[in-house]
Amino acid sequence: MKIIVPMAGRGSRLRPHTLTVPKPLIPVAGKPIVHRLVSDIAKVLGEPIEEIAFILGDPAFFGDDVVESLTELAEGLGAKASIYRQDEPLGTGHAIMSAKESLSGPAVIAYADTLIRADFDLDRKADSVIWVKQVDRPEAYGVVKLSEANEIVELVEKPKEYVSDLAVIGIYYFKDVGQLKEELQYVLDHNVINGGEYQINDGIKRMMEKGMKFVPGKVDEWMDCGNKDVTVETNQRMLGFLEKDGEELVAPTVILENANIVEPCFIAEDVTIRNTTVGPYVSVGANTVLENSTIKNSIIQSNTKIMNANLDNAMVGNHVVFDGKFETVSLGDYSEMK
Repeated sequence: MKIIVPMAGRGSRLRPHTLTVPKPLIPVAGKPIVHRLVSDIAKVLGEPIEEIAFILGDPAFFGDDVVESLTELAEGLGAKASIYRQDEPLGTGHAIMSAKESLSGPAVIAYADTLIRADFDLDRKADSVIWVKQVDRPEAYGVVKLSEANEIVELVEKPKEYVSDLAVIGIYYFKDVGQLKEELQYVLDHNVINGGEYQINDGIKRMMEKGMKFVPGKVDEWMDCGNKDVTVETNQRMLGFLEKDGEELVAPTVILENANIVEPCFIAEDVTIRNTTVGPYVSVGANTVLENSTIKNSIIQSNTKIMNANLDNAMVGNHVVFDGKFETVSLGDYSEMK
């Protein structure tokens, strides 16, 4: 089994945090989004992963440190890491074809901007599984249309009239991803463009037209990391899941001085907390200092100092100095507010 991870986008909706760090490497509940996604997929697949192919963007932004981090992730799961580049942002289909040397055999394709909780039950008789989640506003999503046999017969992007309430979440299984590669090559060669880009859906639709069997897979939880507010919400939900799983979330090297932690919280190594209440639903990165503050439902990254703060629904980057009485903030790396 292979895992293919397109992650070349800059994450503009999550600025200023993605001005210095690619969105898939933003930490949620103490672990970068892409690390958590890939690890969770590998866990629920329940079979050896031979290769993980990461599709990155501009090397000036997705540099050697990103490559090193992703290589360690793959090797930690017993897999080979392959690194590809999408030189231009020409769509989901174009991104996947940037990794065409790895497009063979059984594979999961997963876009690195969401997190899931699921038990994958692969239908080995199907040519593909497309994972979906029931949503309240299907008109805001791409959805699947099902036949009476519970097979996917159509993909509809943001339907104006009701088709179904099952939204495509961006995770796909292909019994032979080489078949998708063949159809996406046709899309590229014949300049089949939708929304100004080459789309994975156009390759999938060609597979459907040839009679290949697509079935839905369902996830228990689907969590977005598209902007600050939903990322903070996802952090909250993930901490709740990890607490139920019995994970140890507070590092043994945390220094507490007249401090109170209201669980669940993730507190990384060598954090100092003085005269402060932290939690619930707070993630704090390594080597951070929190003083004379109350912080809840927030993400605080590494090497940051926060003083005299009352924070809720906040997201604070790395190497930040924050001293003030602000409440809802979103501060990127190396910011100072004194």
